Amino acid sequence: MEFKERDFTNQFAESKILTWIRENLRFILIAIVLMILLWGTIFQIGTEEVGVITRVGKYTRTVDPGLNLKMPFIETVHKVPVERQQKLEFGFRSMGAVDNQSEYSKDGLRDESLMLTGDLNLADVEWVVQYRINDAYNYLFKVRDPESTLRNISEAATRQIVGDRTVNEVLTIGRTEITVKLHQLIQEICNEYNIGIKIEQVVLQDVNPPDPVKAAFNAVNEAQQEKETLINQAKSEYNKVIPKASGEAKATIQKAEGYAIERVNNAEGESARFNDLYNQYIKAPEVTKRRIYLENMTTILSKLGNVIVTDQNGANVLPLLQMQLNKDNTKKD
Repeated sequence: MEFKERDFTNQFAESKILTWIRENLRFILIAIVLMILLWGTIFQIGTEEVGVITRVGKYTRTVDPGLNLKMPFIETVHKVPVERQQKLEFGFRSMGAVDNQSEYSKDGLRDESLMLTGDLNLADVEWVVQYRINDAYNYLFKVRDPESTLRNISEAATRQIVGDRTVNEVLTIGRTEITVKLHQLIQEICNEYNIGIKIEQVVLQDVNPPDPVKAAFNAVNEAQQEKETLINQAKSEYNKVIPKASGEAKATIQKAEGYAIERVNNAEGESARFNDLYNQYIKAPEVTKRRIYLENMTTILSKLGNVIVTDQNGANVLPLLQMQLNKDNTKKD
């Protein structure tokens, strides 16, 4: 009995719902149509995007980020990430990160990275082109496939620039110049094609010789590095010895110059003294002779020590000796 009562209750409820739907079918259909129209009218553009609206395939306008309206079923929205930096990889592909380390793959990409240099050698060049979309209209409508076109432009430009340089320049000293030239050339071609793309940066990820000759290139690079090391060591020794020798030479020269000035000054002083003495001699020859004689004798006798003066017969020696002894005792006391 309970099951029959439940079945009857369910049938009654379903019958009531169907009756309500039949009575309000018109309003339900109108609500559904309105929801569909509203869903097709209102759309949102992200913060990094702009919306390009076409009406039956023809461009009409560009809308900014936020909520916007369009005509349902007639107008179509194309969202273009103009503020997002994108990149193209050449010679390798990123495979994601494992244990915080990026993994790369080169499978099937050797033809993309292998290039002929200006001296007819081969180089395996891997690079990255980072870009932004700066004109959504041109990006969508001027070129059929902008990303593929940019990839072809980048590869052609790289082969052209690498082909103008030697393999040593590509592997070592010319990488910065190649990056700058490549950036400029890719941007110029993109502007000519009106792709609507701005090149942000070109990075040479890795440049190596081909695997069959890598060992020989590494040996050459090691020899060049050893050469640079020896040159730097020689320059270091040179900088240690030469400045020291230059300083010593300057000191010797300055010492000699000082000695020469001293000798010249002494000579000039002696010359002036002699001239003064000569002038005095002219005025009083006898007096000057006596004065010179006495001055010279004073100088000479002061260097002789004890002097005993006697007469011709040698008399009166003891008194003189006694006087000298008394003088010496007095000095000692």
